[in-house]
Amino acid sequence: MTVDDRNSGSGASEHPTPHHVVDHTVQPNNDPLAIRLEQLILGAERRYTAFQAARTAGVSVELASRFWRAMGFADIGQAKALTEADVLALRRLAGLVEAGLLSEPMAVQVARSTGQTTARLADWQIDSFLEGLTEPPEPGMTRTEVTYPLVELLLPELEEFLIYVWRRQLAAATSRVVQAIDDDEMAERRLAVGFADLVGFTRLTRRLEEEELGELVEAFETTAADLVAAHGGRLIKTLGDEVLFSADDAGTAAEIALRLIETMSHDETMPALRVGIAFGTVTTRMGDVFGTTVNLASRLTSIAPRDAVLVDGALAEELCRTGDAPASEIQAAEDAARAEKEGEEPPRYRFALQPMWQRPVRGLGVVEPWLLSRRPAG
Repeated sequence: MTVDDRNSGSGASEHPTPHHVVDHTVQPNNDPLAIRLEQLILGAERRYTAFQAARTAGVSVELASRFWRAMGFADIGQAKALTEADVLALRRLAGLVEAGLLSEPMAVQVARSTGQTTARLADWQIDSFLEGLTEPPEPGMTRTEVTYPLVELLLPELEEFLIYVWRRQLAAATSRVVQAIDDDEMAERRLAVGFADLVGFTRLTRRLEEEELGELVEAFETTAADLVAAHGGRLIKTLGDEVLFSADDAGTAAEIALRLIETMSHDETMPALRVGIAFGTVTTRMGDVFGTTVNLASRLTSIAPRDAVLVDGALAEELCRTGDAPASEIQAAEDAARAEKEGEEPPRYRFALQPMWQRPVRGLGVVEPWLLSRRPAG
């Protein structure tokens, strides 16, 4: 079994780095605490080679290798590195294929998506969570002396919470699917896609200490994730100095973008932010988004002014269609005058749109961006 090469094909691709590959090392581990921790977490001791696990699960070594690689694990050779849980997982996945519930490629995708997601989660929990909690509470104690009882207490709670969040996310995703008009709509959906990017981040990496930089990135990602979720969007991925989000409608995406700018600009520790949003057909796969709309949103972000939001013509048109923004200030004035003359309430527009200069964008032709702003109340 060898490490699987995994690539994302969206406009903002994400290539797993070596620390995302979990290695059941071939070398024997003689550290008693490390062995005890592994057995505690895995729930069993290592007893099978790859060949033995495949044979015990009743699957071919080739299929077992495909599942193993898809989950992101390294070559284990002839070492006894697998447990009863590994055998059971192989048997379950293979059983889904044999029962016709999943095709073999789909079962491999299940393994890959689960492996990639949980690898990132495990890295975060170890790097940011356990590391801080296992500081020796008393002089003379080692971190390893604190780790085992802490993991023993946290493991069942974190496991239950993981299952709870997964079920919640699965319910939300299923709801979006059943509300779609047809299967084609789910394969290629019309969404608003936005990128939010910290300005001058590369210069910051040279100036700030590693700890300060890490705190800044964490604060940015946390704030962005909270705002996106609170206002009805979906966070697709975080890329350190950039976040990618989507929304089902243009108004939601516009509100998220302006909230991001407004919130970050009031934080003196944060660099300036720029946001680009495009609206159109998007291909979704394994929680990621792909296609020309994603690429356009990325390009708009790169040319957006500091602390400003640029949108494409399609999103501007959608905001006008839904009554969230006037086509022009002249139209807004005419609508207000007409409403006043007829004794009616004038239209309440949330956003304002200002056409910007046209410019050629490599691979996308000539683009005419619009500057999005919040329309004053009253």
